[in-house]
Amino acid sequence: MFDYMDFLAVGPGETLDFYTASPCMLQEPSLTACFTGLTETDWQIHRIAQSVETQSSSSEDLFASPLSPPPPPRTYKPCFVCQDKSSGYHYGVSACEGCKGFFRRSVQKDMVYTCHRDNNCIINKITRNRCQYCRLQRCFAAGMSKESVRNDRSKKKETPKMTIIETYELTAELGCVVENICRAHRETFPSLCQLGKYTTNSSSDTRIQLDLGLWDKFSELATKCIIKVVEFAKRVPGFTGLTITDQITLLKAACLDILILRICTRYTPDQDTMTFSDGLTLTRTQIHNAGFGPLTDQVFTFAGQLLPLEMDDTESGLLSAICLVSGDRQDLEEPSKVEILQEPLLEALKIYSRKRRPSMPLMFPKVLMKITDLRSISAKGAERVVTLKMEIPGSMPPLIQEMLEEMENLEKQKQSEEEQRADKNITPTHAPSPCPHST
Repeated sequence: MFDYMDFLAVGPGETLDFYTASPCMLQEPSLTACFTGLTETDWQIHRIAQSVETQSSSSEDLFASPLSPPPPPRTYKPCFVCQDKSSGYHYGVSACEGCKGFFRRSVQKDMVYTCHRDNNCIINKITRNRCQYCRLQRCFAAGMSKESVRNDRSKKKETPKMTIIETYELTAELGCVVENICRAHRETFPSLCQLGKYTTNSSSDTRIQLDLGLWDKFSELATKCIIKVVEFAKRVPGFTGLTITDQITLLKAACLDILILRICTRYTPDQDTMTFSDGLTLTRTQIHNAGFGPLTDQVFTFAGQLLPLEMDDTESGLLSAICLVSGDRQDLEEPSKVEILQEPLLEALKIYSRKRRPSMPLMFPKVLMKITDLRSISAKGAERVVTLKMEIPGSMPPLIQEMLEEMENLEKQKQSEEEQRADKNITPTHAPSPCPHST
């Protein structure tokens, strides 16, 4: 019956909460008679329960209250070195990004600076770049630590960035291709270090139209070089399996490309000379006078562009073979067969080049793009053949004439096509005007 009695009239206008009242009130004579069955323990139990309810209610009020505002952004003291706005504590002191980077670079590179005044320059946001010596001294005076820079650097070394390097391996079949091409190239074109160089003083000072003495020597060497190119072509895998007509077509089309590539690999940049297969070494002026004429500078420019590629005999041989078996040459009977021959050569050059330079994956396309440059020079060479015929006193040597005949024919065909296009673009003046449509 007492579970529901919270208040009791004690006197007129007064109430009393028995459960919140002190247990000692049970000793009051006026109340003892009314609650003889209620012990002090009963009162204590009820009060504990009431206390728990009060705490629970307080917790609910706590979580129901609105969120407190975020703390204000952290602010740092100005840069101890130049008084610019600080970005945090760097190497032991509050510093801006500029002074942090300056101190790090100076310590890592062991820089030694010199003051051009009295070693007491004013360092602030505006003047900090004027004197590196005083700025570094100011960094040390502010408390920046060399050891902190070294520790930071050692941590970075402990966790190096992962570099993924692809590995390339030649198959047994491609390995044989590479070996055969390299051997064929070396046996038909000795390297510069194998030659005994010799020079000539003939017309070495000024450019002239044609030095007949040099032309005779050059044409003799060119004939021998063409024979070596034919020998090289016969050793390219699958070449002799093509029709005779296609073999001749490919040789005539690529001969000048291969000759230019070969002579350019014998370029000596510090002397600006090129060396032929018998060891004859000519200057740029002498090569001009020997018959190259206006083609000279373009050839020497190409030779200079080959130097950074650092091509070896294998790469030069593969590139020569790729020039030879190109399925896009005109008048081929079976261009698809030629393309099939070129595919393993391209793959071999790609794998060999990337294996030789694992950290330079773009070297293969750079080497391959030289074919475009070679064809451009060869096109100019065809123009030179036409003018050279008018400069030499006699006829062109037979083998040179036969090999360059294809280039000459291509040049004539190109001129004919250009003339036809020009004719099509000319609108006759007497053409009748179109009649208007009737409506």
